[in-house]
Amino acid sequence: MQGRLWTPLSIAGYLLAIVLILAGLAGNLLPLIPTAPLLMAGFILYAWLDDFQRVGWGWLGVLLVLSIVMIVIDFIAGAWGAKKMGASRQAVIGATLGAILGIFFNIVGLIFGPFIGAAVGEWLAKGDALRAGQVGFATWLGLLVGTVAKLSLSFVMIGLFAFAYFI
Repeated sequence: MQGRLWTPLSIAGYLLAIVLILAGLAGNLLPLIPTAPLLMAGFILYAWLDDFQRVGWGWLGVLLVLSIVMIVIDFIAGAWGAKKMGASRQAVIGATLGAILGIFFNIVGLIFGPFIGAAVGEWLAKGDALRAGQVGFATWLGLLVGTVAKLSLSFVMIGLFAFAYFI
């Protein structure tokens, strides 16, 4: 960054932008961390600190569209698997609670929390263990597909930002 005066405040700003982007990446795997807004906040802050010299509003607009797609995927993915199996409302609530509680049980909880939550919710609603297992699996599969899609979009967004910044 030729000609740019580095001050403690500007360095702190760039570090904050990087932390926001990394937190956005973490949000792909951790429930309750808003992936797309954190990524966008990091991109906008980084671009603003550079006076939008390298990454302008056009690039940020493209990243915003991808962020909106990511948010839509986030809402649709988990429900898609549950709806595909005709899950009850309790199963959807259970999957959500399982995902949130799963945070406290490391990676195992993150992987199995939504499955267990959906299965328990469906079992409480219908009393059928086989059906509960099917709904739990379908919900888990939907969340997995959504997570992979969001993670892929996150890396595409970071790649586009880096491309715009360094070209």
